[in-house]
Amino acid sequence: MTPITLTVLTLLASGSLLLAGCAQPPTNIPRRSREPFGTVDGKQVFLYALSNGKGMEARITNYGAIVVSLVVPDRAGKPGDVVLGYDSLSSYLKATPYFGAIVGRYGNRIGKARFTLDGKEYMLRANDGANTLHGGPKGFDKVVWEPDESTPPTEPVLKLKYVSPDGEEGYPGTLTATVTYTLTDSDGLRIDYAATTDKPTVVNLTHHSYFNLDGAGSGDILAEELMLNADRFTPIDSGLIPTGELKSVEGTPMDFRTPTAIGARINAKDDQLRYGRGYDHNWVLNRTGDGLSLAARVVAPASGRVLEVWTTQPGIQFYSGNFLDGTNIGKGGKAYAYRNGFCLETQHFPDSPNKPQFPSTVLRPGETFTSTTVYKFSTR
Repeated sequence: MTPITLTVLTLLASGSLLLAGCAQPPTNIPRRSREPFGTVDGKQVFLYALSNGKGMEARITNYGAIVVSLVVPDRAGKPGDVVLGYDSLSSYLKATPYFGAIVGRYGNRIGKARFTLDGKEYMLRANDGANTLHGGPKGFDKVVWEPDESTPPTEPVLKLKYVSPDGEEGYPGTLTATVTYTLTDSDGLRIDYAATTDKPTVVNLTHHSYFNLDGAGSGDILAEELMLNADRFTPIDSGLIPTGELKSVEGTPMDFRTPTAIGARINAKDDQLRYGRGYDHNWVLNRTGDGLSLAARVVAPASGRVLEVWTTQPGIQFYSGNFLDGTNIGKGGKAYAYRNGFCLETQHFPDSPNKPQFPSTVLRPGETFTSTTVYKFSTR
């Protein structure tokens, strides 16, 4: 796979040529295309390209619903890929730290790989010590999703569906999940989630892209400046499971209410940072109402790229790439080393099925889980 450089010329009725981006993008040219990407378990895997006609382009595969690349311009207008990932499907099939994937059925951790619902205890498959992480050993990031191509190819929209059978990884109920990716005219990657079930279950779907606003493989992200719209976070124990407390960020290295370089306090002597080997925590978002609310903003001084995260979810996991160690050889042969990417995973809180004081993640028959997150890009 080669990096995508988007140049679209549109022939006007008058016969003149107009470079897309100088005016309103035309509506009659393809904004979604696909190419073969391989097979998994006999199922066909595709690589889809979405374009908003203004210089932003995403490549997404239906294996794991993974965002393989996300190209946005810097302050000089130069396009660059800002997410970590691989050039081939075979690399995703090997050990990968969830690059760009949709994770579920339950994103983040469930302590001791078990929970009780309606008086019945469910034992899950552990894959993070004694805990379950991101749904288990074979979560939604490791399955082939069914693409729905009913949306016209002139729209930069990709809808994917996965039906998780009753008992998969230990979870009750057949869960039908859909994820819809849309590139917006305002340079946003919008992700709409929905899920239904035939038995009471728990669900927590999120997106796991690793971002580097100076470009994937360009180095560490410690100089990038982060703002989190959160007065509180959920402290963790040594196993990275929330204690159940909602703690003020005041006076701690967790206070990102004003923009702060990610690396400014990451090595401070603090038990929370020691447990996570850096940042790997859930923040309790300041919210009013049910609609989209600003959760985070990241500014890269070098490239001028700005990322805003808007969400309907109550929490966000900020992870500073503490377990990247250079063994993941990514796109263009670049090794992703320690803290070369960060994640901003919008979510319900980790271990909520075992913490009744946290917002509920229970989904029952007849209900529909929905959430929306937008990763919006600009420059300064």
